[in-house]
Amino acid sequence: MTHAVRQEIDALRARAEAGVASAQFSLGFRYNTGQGVPQDYVEAARWYRLAADQGYASAQANLGGMYDNGQGGPQDDAEAVRWYRLAADQGNATAQFNLGVMYDTGRGVPQDDAEAVRWYRLAADQGDADAQFNLGVMYDTGRGVPQDDAEAVGWYRLAADQGHATAQANLGVMYADGQGVPQDYVEAVRWYRLAADQGHARAQGNLGVMYGTGDGVPQDYVQAHMWFDLAASRMASGHRQHAVDGRDRAAGQMNPTQIAEAGRLAREWDAAHPRWTH
Repeated sequence: MTHAVRQEIDALRARAEAGVASAQFSLGFRYNTGQGVPQDYVEAARWYRLAADQGYASAQANLGGMYDNGQGGPQDDAEAVRWYRLAADQGNATAQFNLGVMYDTGRGVPQDDAEAVRWYRLAADQGDADAQFNLGVMYDTGRGVPQDDAEAVGWYRLAADQGHATAQANLGVMYADGQGVPQDYVEAVRWYRLAADQGHARAQGNLGVMYGTGDGVPQDYVQAHMWFDLAASRMASGHRQHAVDGRDRAAGQMNPTQIAEAGRLAREWDAAHPRWTH
C-alpha cells in the first residue's frame, strides 16, 4: 500500500468512525472488494450495517447482498429480503432487481411472479440491464404478465444494447424465429455474434447453426465447426451434445485441411477471449 493510499484509507476511516454514512459505506465497500485494505467480509458487513442503519440505500442493498450470498455471516434469505426492501423502497435499482429475483425464485418470500415483475420493472425503468433482461423473460414466457413477444423483444433489446450477452442471444432467437419481430436471419446472426464474442455458449452454438445452414451468412462449414467447437467447450455436460453433434455434422462436409483450420481458429479465438461468466 502506498503512502497516499494509506492516508486516504485513514481519512476515510476517521470519517466513518465519526458516523458519516457515506464514509461507512465506502469503507465497507473497500473491505468487500479488497481495495486498499485486505478483503474482509465481516468488516464489510459491519460497516455496511452502520451505514444501513442510518438509512443509506446503497449500504442497505449491499448488506442484503451479503446475507444473500452468506458473506460475513450466515446466509439468510429473510434478512436479505429485509435489507433489499429497505433499499428498494428508496428507489435503489440494484435492490429492486434483487428483490424481484427473490420473489421470482421464492427465496425469503412466497414465490410471486407478479411481484417479481413489479420490482423488475421498477429497476428496468431505471436502466438496470439485468432487470430489463429478466422482464423480457417474463413477457417471453408469460409469467406474471400476459405473454407478449413484442414486449419481450423490447426489453431484451434494451438489455442487449447495454451488452447483456444472454439478452443478445435471446434477441437473436426472436429474429431467427420471427417472434415479436419480422423474421430476419441477418439480424439474428448479428445478435448471436455479439453474444458469441462475449463467450456465450448458446449463442456460439446458434451461430454455428447459421453458418451450417447458410441462413443470414454465406454457408461456411469451417466457421460452423469453429463455433460449434467453442460452444461445446463451454457448455455443461447436459447441453453440450447438441454442439458436438453440430460440429460432427459440419466435419462430415469438410476435408482434413478444413477441419484443421477450424480447430486452429477455435484455439486462437479461445486464447484471445476470457471465459464468459455472466
